[in-house]
Amino acid sequence: MKERTQLLVATLPEKELDAVLISAPENRRYLSGFTGSSGWLLLSQGQPVLITDSRYTEQAGHQAPDYQVIQSKGGGWAWLLELLKSSGIRRLGFESQNMTVATHQSLLDALKADADLGKTSLVPTAGLTEELRIIKDAEELVLLQKAIDASDSAMTAVCPAIRAGMTEREVAWRMEVAMREFGADCPSFDTIVAAGPNGAMAHHMPSDQRIQAGEPIVIDMGARVGGYCSDITRTVVVGEPDEMFRKIYDIVLGAQLTAMHAVKPGLTGEECDGLSRSVIADAGYGENFGHSLGHGVGLAVHEYPRVGPKATDVLKPDMVFTIEPGIYITGWGGVRIEDIVLLGAKGATPMSKAAK
Repeated sequence: MKERTQLLVATLPEKELDAVLISAPENRRYLSGFTGSSGWLLLSQGQPVLITDSRYTEQAGHQAPDYQVIQSKGGGWAWLLELLKSSGIRRLGFESQNMTVATHQSLLDALKADADLGKTSLVPTAGLTEELRIIKDAEELVLLQKAIDASDSAMTAVCPAIRAGMTEREVAWRMEVAMREFGADCPSFDTIVAAGPNGAMAHHMPSDQRIQAGEPIVIDMGARVGGYCSDITRTVVVGEPDEMFRKIYDIVLGAQLTAMHAVKPGLTGEECDGLSRSVIADAGYGENFGHSLGHGVGLAVHEYPRVGPKATDVLKPDMVFTIEPGIYITGWGGVRIEDIVLLGAKGATPMSKAAK
């Protein structure tokens, strides 16, 4: 964690910042190791500081030994004003993608009300920590693989037991129980089970609709282990698939395998997206693939790099992201197939291995 903090602090001079205030939970955890639900990091050229309330001060001391832990009392910004005065900080960055307008205004008012801090500027920043998180280190890859293994195992265990007459909600619950039994701390997001026509809605939430034989069932789920997320989608059928299913499934699988085999460092997220999108478009279903091909995965289930139309992120070794093309047809249903890949020097290696 110390090295991550140092890397971020080293970027402050080029951003013309004296310090940065970290508020996003994933960034707070990535930089300090602190897993509590409430807290701030103040990073400058001096000692890094973690501020949290009485519920978490002891925990913070154990999890973030490289940080000075300060207990906030009674709410408000008194702790920050004191730190700014003692350190001479004049240009303070904040995470504009995370801080609410109301929080920003209250901080601005507190600075203006203090005679000694009237010249302190709040500078919006975006992506400072996220740019570090985009490249995964060895420790992160171990935790990611554990999360992926848990969801793979759950998918492998539960799918063969799905029967006609089960509800979407029942299948979702079985998946979540299985993930925990295979080592997950919790799901990384709300499990999606979309049977029949519901599969035309990419993010349909499980209902009491009963599964029918022969219809497509889209199952999208993920596990969380040690803070790190997995994300996998499979589309299955109870009984024998019909010709329509075979046709759509083969197009989607071909689109996915094309991208997985052809992606390499140096491509942009848009170019990677295009590898799959062209396959689906050439088959006549371009209008039925509306979402991006994929997204980065880590402490957040959706993070950098972006992999989709107009995504300018350049893909580099040790980036982890999903490849998840889909076709969605109103009144019939949908097919989506999703795996997480690790990009290496020569190409992508699938990290998820559940049968398709």
